[in-house]
Amino acid sequence: MTDFFWQMTACEVVDLLENKEIKPFELLDQIQTRYHDINPIINAIPTSCFERAFDIIKRHDEHDLNFNQPLFGLPIPLKDSFKLGGVRTTFGSLAFENFVPDSSDLIALQLEDKGGVIFGKSNTPEFEAGASTFNKVFGITRNPWNTSKSVAGSSGGAAAAVASGIAFIAQGSDFACSIRFPAAFCGIVGLRPTPGLIPQGPSRLPYQTLSVLGPLARNVSDVGLAMDAMVGYNFLDPLTTPIRKNNFRAAASRPKKPKKISFSFDMGGAALISKEVKDTLLKVASKLKQESIEVAFTCPDMADAAEIFRPLRAAYFSALWSDVMAGSRNLLKPDVVWNIEQGLRLSLSDVAKAENMRSTFRRRLLEFLDVHNFLVLPAAPVTANDALDTFVKEIDGVMMNDYLEWLTLGFAISLTGCPSISIPCGFSDKQLPIGLQLVGKPHTERSLLRTAAWFETTLKQSITAPVTPVKDHKK
Repeated sequence: MTDFFWQMTACEVVDLLENKEIKPFELLDQIQTRYHDINPIINAIPTSCFERAFDIIKRHDEHDLNFNQPLFGLPIPLKDSFKLGGVRTTFGSLAFENFVPDSSDLIALQLEDKGGVIFGKSNTPEFEAGASTFNKVFGITRNPWNTSKSVAGSSGGAAAAVASGIAFIAQGSDFACSIRFPAAFCGIVGLRPTPGLIPQGPSRLPYQTLSVLGPLARNVSDVGLAMDAMVGYNFLDPLTTPIRKNNFRAAASRPKKPKKISFSFDMGGAALISKEVKDTLLKVASKLKQESIEVAFTCPDMADAAEIFRPLRAAYFSALWSDVMAGSRNLLKPDVVWNIEQGLRLSLSDVAKAENMRSTFRRRLLEFLDVHNFLVLPAAPVTANDALDTFVKEIDGVMMNDYLEWLTLGFAISLTGCPSISIPCGFSDKQLPIGLQLVGKPHTERSLLRTAAWFETTLKQSITAPVTPVKDHKK
């Protein structure tokens, strides 16, 4: 057994905790050391709360209480767009720079109830907008593979923490692409699950289904473990249900080869994809054919994804943040103000049209998956861009009109409510990770994990140990 627990997988460490071969205190102590060594380089977790975490462990020891399964005392970070009672929570915004909530969000309570020990808040862009992790409160989060590069977003701090060994698993959230893009940029695994599986809120929009919570980890089995901890029921989230069997870790430990699968590199022209990403996916398709899998190069019509998503996103932003803009407009970044104002200008007929189109869009993909089982897409259209860029402004020479245009690969799937898992599938010539996303039908997460585990085993591209970033890495 390694002397450095942070080099191990989450499943390995949890098994040691369960069998009392290591203690939560010594594990957290190692994570704190790793945090102090690495976080100053990449700025993944700008707010730590180790004192609170050690106090939780101490209370368990004093009362001779075991931590609950499935995490058994595993340290885990919470995204800074979710509240943790008594700990600074900024949402990446100057408008909340000094906000300390009295209570925790449901996901924090869920993780702690399942044996997690929250030790910090991972960095996120302001109100999770922009898919690039920077803000005026804490600055830029940098990619462990190359610190001159971006981690994407909005769960960029979470992804960087996992990739670099500051965390074994991390909680993220995904609206347009916010788990899948950071996972791809950081060479790890990220799952956007079916809406309603993981409780979220309390929220002003409890019935919305575009934004969901999900896990990030360094391998598929660890994502399964994280799902066992995160999935649950809470009456404050009306989309959750008490009728639930987890066993996601067990599913992820049984890889299953698919009989057939469909590939698309650009969603039939709906998304722009860089040549290096497409070439990598072509190699994956060739590998699958060698494994005697029936591979079809097709996808449903997704051309209207942006027309549907843009008004729905704007409506969401205005509903959540227009009151903040009214009182603190000068503190918000221009992209956030732009999105809120777009929402305020929408008519009821605009939203109704988008929702009607979304229903048809979703049905097309579900009917497609009935025939093809799974759809493989690039997880992100490019490899990690420069960390100083506010967003990806061009793809192979084609300029993006705004910060939403490069996110199509992500939000097209978000619209459908289908689960999607991002897994590593190769590297660029500059040794930057490239990922694919595997899309399945709603509530088929166990099957999705088993298939992703087979991809992971077959492609052999997942990182086997955390990445130690090099400070001042040159381009």
